[in-house]
Amino acid sequence: MRLVIQRVSEASVTIENVIKGKIGRGFMILLGIETEDTQEDIEWLTSKVCGLRVFSDSEGLMNESILDQDGEILLISQFTLHASTKKGNRPSFLKAAKPNVAIPLYEKFIGTLSQKLKKQVKTGVFGADMKVSLVNDGPVTIMMDSKNRE
Repeated sequence: MRLVIQRVSEASVTIENVIKGKIGRGFMILLGIETEDTQEDIEWLTSKVCGLRVFSDSEGLMNESILDQDGEILLISQFTLHASTKKGNRPSFLKAAKPNVAIPLYEKFIGTLSQKLKKQVKTGVFGADMKVSLVNDGPVTIMMDSKNRE
């Protein structure tokens, strides 16, 4: 699984001119799922997201987590995070999981993250044409990959 996490002051996702999900201060996360991903990947990434200390404390240092800040999360499925651009100019998405594998993992990710966040994670719609709007706070943008745990 791959994540792109952006610390935001606000974010929303619109589908067919209707706002599907909207948050204030927190994270807007893009989630890409591979065929080989498992519950272990979900556990590791959701724990890292909730513990990530990138919010300012009272002294202005990035020392607090989303839990400390009582922040919100907007999660968007994003198969293009697994694009391979090694050969030619047209990306290959062979590593991205097909919907029959990805949707159950996506739903488990949402449930696990909501449980750890202690509030419901807002989402788009898996596979839909979505318009994502955000105000990146900082900017702070962090990438994580459960197969390359740096």
